[in-house]
Amino acid sequence: MIATASLKDVEDHDRYSFIKGDIRDRGLLKELFAGGPDAVVNFAAESHVDRSIESPAEFLETNVTGTAALLDAAREFGLGLFLQVSTDEVYGSLGEEELSTEESPLLPNSPYAASKAAADCLVRAYHRTYGVPSIITRSSNNYGPFQFPEKVIPLFVTNAMEDKPLPLYGDGGNSRDWIHVEDNCRAILLALEEGTSGEVYNIGGDIELKNIDLARRVLKILGKPDKLITYVEDRPGHDRRYCLDSTKIESELGFSREYDFDAGLAMTVKWFENNRQWWKNIKSGDYRDYYERMYGGRLKKPRKPGGK
Repeated sequence: MIATASLKDVEDHDRYSFIKGDIRDRGLLKELFAGGPDAVVNFAAESHVDRSIESPAEFLETNVTGTAALLDAAREFGLGLFLQVSTDEVYGSLGEEELSTEESPLLPNSPYAASKAAADCLVRAYHRTYGVPSIITRSSNNYGPFQFPEKVIPLFVTNAMEDKPLPLYGDGGNSRDWIHVEDNCRAILLALEEGTSGEVYNIGGDIELKNIDLARRVLKILGKPDKLITYVEDRPGHDRRYCLDSTKIESELGFSREYDFDAGLAMTVKWFENNRQWWKNIKSGDYRDYYERMYGGRLKKPRKPGGK
């Protein structure tokens, strides 16, 4: 199981336990909440946009119905705090100079983003209607160790290590804001411990890159040629740009990032180099079929990287 393999380093810790279950299983949730947890941090989500385009119903079930089940349990058992981990994608695509603040409207453009926006609205509603203490955090794109290899950085890294093409959507000009997973988790913990119930906190990385530039950085670290970059047909509804304004969590809670992006990316590449068996096991079987569906039929004519 991927989850338990990824948590092997903490499996013997006396404050850790792993319970396999379905976020929609209300019976199981009642058993767990009856134990009197102080807080719940809801990281659980279907999260890959491409998969949401293939199968939106699964995203609605997990991200919306599952969040509702958690909120009902929190309401029934008087939970101290419910923290919903959300995403910058709920704000939709931005213009060149725009930043998304906590007050920006929710304008999701993919089934994934819509399911997360719906979950955020449920959290807000349960707070306002039932008084469930809650906080929402919205993070930019994460990177770091243990990330599932369908995500763009581990996909690029592991493909490059095997001298396989790096599939790049459209013209490669889509832009994202990046934050190291450990910085993101520290910010979420800070919001949990110091945040104000009913508030939303953006968690950005303050490093914005176009996908083509990200691919080139990965290849440079690994000493691989740019010719591995292979343009593929863009996915439907692909948002052009996300970028968060993190002023609120920085000024009100004192959040600061510890990871420089270039150093963090190099460390991430090294981790995947040192843990080949972990990702090779994942990139077999069903993953191969998924990869072929996503990219196999989308290859475009060769072009120079960065070309329009």
